[in-house]
Amino acid sequence: MNATTFRKLATAVILSAGLTTASGAFALDDLKIIAPAKPGGGWDQTARAMQEVMQSAGIAKAVTVENVAGAGGIVGLSQLADKEKGNGNTLMVNGLVMVGAILTNQSAVTLENTTPIARLTGEYEVIVVPKASDIQNLGQLVEKLKADPGSVAWGGGSAGGTDHILAGLIAQAVGADATKINYVPFSGGGEALAAIMGGHVTAGVSGLSEWIGQIQSGELRALAISAPDKVAGVDIPTLKEQGVAVDLANWRAVVAPPGIDDAQKKALVDAVDSMVKSDGWKKVLADKGWMDLYVSGDEFAQYLAAENARVTDILKKLGLVS
Repeated sequence: MNATTFRKLATAVILSAGLTTASGAFALDDLKIIAPAKPGGGWDQTARAMQEVMQSAGIAKAVTVENVAGAGGIVGLSQLADKEKGNGNTLMVNGLVMVGAILTNQSAVTLENTTPIARLTGEYEVIVVPKASDIQNLGQLVEKLKADPGSVAWGGGSAGGTDHILAGLIAQAVGADATKINYVPFSGGGEALAAIMGGHVTAGVSGLSEWIGQIQSGELRALAISAPDKVAGVDIPTLKEQGVAVDLANWRAVVAPPGIDDAQKKALVDAVDSMVKSDGWKKVLADKGWMDLYVSGDEFAQYLAAENARVTDILKKLGLVS
């Protein structure tokens, strides 16, 4: 085989494997993104934003989105781990909510049965009280919590979800008994808001975007935000600034099936990296108000393992996981 023939053969093999060539050819031919939820939610929106940007930027020739809803994403996760095993042309959107759902549902399939690719976006949580509350700052809420954990009724989303996790982490960080916290779950932000405004719970926990309007109008008093550092343009002190060593983001990410090889993994990481750097993705973040929390490859894998350990620990303390 002469050198020219060898180079042609090598190029054909690279393209068939879905890798990027030196000339900047497509990183992927066909890509499927599984959104493990019904259309319209955050995971679905993320998948469809990725679809639009990757296609328009030429990062993949064709991108399809498949909705596989059920059990907090576990049905989609099971499909990824089983039917898509070894398929280097598939990604699945997931997030912190799935970590909790896997644990509370005692799922046999976990995120360890995936190939971590990248964390994409996230939103920080806020702790609020109604304007009529006699609690003026986080310190007063913490003192009440330490004196009697059950006396502080936390209102938020589903049991075992991001809001519940944050309430538990705060209790643990300040030395309160996390097993005794009084968490009141609501099916939607509207119900939680009504309970907070009506004084039926002591404090509320949710993503910043959920209640930013009421915070700005003064109907709700924001005591803290769960960011690791001060958030630009947000005049809310962090938990850490106020002596509570907790930060938490409701992050969204993408993982690939198990059983893919190093070349397939690199192709997916490179494709997502190209997407994140594109003007189209930057516009998506600005239009939707999503926070860029991008980390990829091994760094994301390490983060995912640490988050799983942290969430497992706190859900056990909350009595939601045996």
